[in-house]
Amino acid sequence: MAEKDYQYQLVTFQLGEELYGIDIMDVKEIVRVQEIRPIPNAPSYVEGIFRLRHEFIPIINLHRRFHLRKINLGDDEELLSGFIIIDLDGMKLGVIIDKVARVVTIESEQIQPPPQMLTGIGAEYIQGVVHQDQGYLIILDIRKLFNPKELQKITELKS
Repeated sequence: MAEKDYQYQLVTFQLGEELYGIDIMDVKEIVRVQEIRPIPNAPSYVEGIFRLRHEFIPIINLHRRFHLRKINLGDDEELLSGFIIIDLDGMKLGVIIDKVARVVTIESEQIQPPPQMLTGIGAEYIQGVVHQDQGYLIILDIRKLFNPKELQKITELKS
């Protein structure tokens, strides 16, 4: 990921105890929690689908996929939870987040390679880690979170 003298804009969010970021160019929008309709025979990490402006979008639960514990939010923080709608090469997916944080700009030289194991999510899904005052930011590679077979299965569930 790291090129010389390059800046990345990341949408950051909390998932469990950790702070994650994904490239803002992969994010279509962030929506509040909606009613999700379950899908029979879906993989365990597929929460279901919800309708967003005449389109059905599969909702992925990364807590289940990576065995992360959901954090308890106060009433004021509940307003910051919801779904991040991402676009994976034309396929829209919603990812459940505990709490949206903010958009940050990161310099390429700040990004370090991921340690071999971070809490729950393996290094193969991580583009890099940025150390910050309050801990660290884990940059996810959303294209590696789902292999092509999984994406095909999720697409078929939608129909």
